[in-house]
Amino acid sequence: MRMIKRAATAAALVFLGAGVATVTAQSSNSSDTYRQLNLFGDVFERVRAEYVEQVTDEQLIESAINGMLTSLDPHSSYLNKKSFQDMQVQTRGEFGGLGIEVTMENGLVKVVSPIDDTPAFRAGLQPGDLIVQLNGEAVMGLSLNEAVEKMRGPVGSELKVTVRRGEAGEPFTVSLTRAVIKVQSVRYRAEGDIGYIRVTSFNEQTQSGLEKAISSLQQQLGDKLKGFVLDLRNNPGGLLDQAVSVSDTFLEKGEIVSTRGRRAEEGTRFNAKAGDLIKNLPMVVLINGGSASASEIVAGALQDHKRAIIMGTQTFGKGSVQTIIPLPGHGAMRLTTARYYTPSGRSIQQLGITPDIEVHVAKVEDLDKNIVRRREADLKGALVNPDANKAPRPATTNPAAPGTPAAPNPGAPGAGAPPTAPGAAPGAAPAPGAAPTDGAAAEGAEPPFDFQLARALDLLRGVALFQQRAAAR
Repeated sequence: MRMIKRAATAAALVFLGAGVATVTAQSSNSSDTYRQLNLFGDVFERVRAEYVEQVTDEQLIESAINGMLTSLDPHSSYLNKKSFQDMQVQTRGEFGGLGIEVTMENGLVKVVSPIDDTPAFRAGLQPGDLIVQLNGEAVMGLSLNEAVEKMRGPVGSELKVTVRRGEAGEPFTVSLTRAVIKVQSVRYRAEGDIGYIRVTSFNEQTQSGLEKAISSLQQQLGDKLKGFVLDLRNNPGGLLDQAVSVSDTFLEKGEIVSTRGRRAEEGTRFNAKAGDLIKNLPMVVLINGGSASASEIVAGALQDHKRAIIMGTQTFGKGSVQTIIPLPGHGAMRLTTARYYTPSGRSIQQLGITPDIEVHVAKVEDLDKNIVRRREADLKGALVNPDANKAPRPATTNPAAPGTPAAPNPGAPGAGAPPTAPGAAPGAAPAPGAAPTDGAAAEGAEPPFDFQLARALDLLRGVALFQQRAAAR
């Protein structure tokens, strides 16, 4: 019992040393605190002595710590040595697994976002799907870390995942083959005269990948470039500093985001530096329910500064910052240490970012395709237009169908889970513009028409046309 008290005191000192909390001498020595520690010690000894199967002290202590952290909120947790090492590997841009970002909801694993061109993406998993079984074993009762650990495994091994989609949906099972997930966080291509940039996660390579994408598109399109689409759909977040840097890329000045901790003096503000890399060209940011955390920081900053039109559907609503605090000789803990706020002071926790123009995923059917209509030119004796040869060709609002694969793009590799803050996609994926929530198209098949992206392209071309005509007046 005395040994347990010493261990608990040592653990508290580790946390204090990390700057997570300050505890006054009076409260730390209170009799109530020691009474609670005695209770913990009694339970620990009884479990170790009488549980039906033998368990190690390490298992019990890790489970106790993880239980304490996971009871705080869905994003705080304990990382043992292996989990901590895995997370560090992820931030470098390569890890093994299925390729999904997940959270825990009502005891089940909920898909936040599938990562582009991964086993989960190709199988058609969607944001909001609930994973109820792994290889026939129920997920209910497992912690998030335990469920994630079961989803990891040797590359090439198979995992049967049972998924429930929607409130009344019948569960279905998909077989996924684990793969090495090499994260490419930025992809880009030209959509006619519009630059399209997709950011799938925020990791150490995101900013450099974004700058490379912008430079390449500017060189490719030159004076024809009319604007940019920044696609943050199904982007589950990542590193806070990268979210700030991406926002700064498009802003000349002003606040990007602020974080506020438990005490007022712990607040931090991040401000933009002069220099808009796209030189104030119009831009649209695409978001959806899979856009979370760092994605919401970027969308919120650009919306509040009226720098971009936000289009799509309501975002996930994760407005908290997690800090990874190493525990020397052990692993680390992921602890929620602050909330973040957009420049106008909005907290988006549970609310998310509301788009300026709401556009849902939709299938478009051409109703005129099979209808034959007579025109003036078809009428007998119609007057001839003497300027027919000079007449401009009919305008097109969609010269390049969104989702049509472009030339291979050397986007930057990146990562998955964040070492700090809110919150990735490998090699050449089936067109990143393809509606992300519909999953991937079959190998070699044309990706589905992306209605949300088509609307964004139309909007930017309309803005450019208006500006051009206004300048000519």
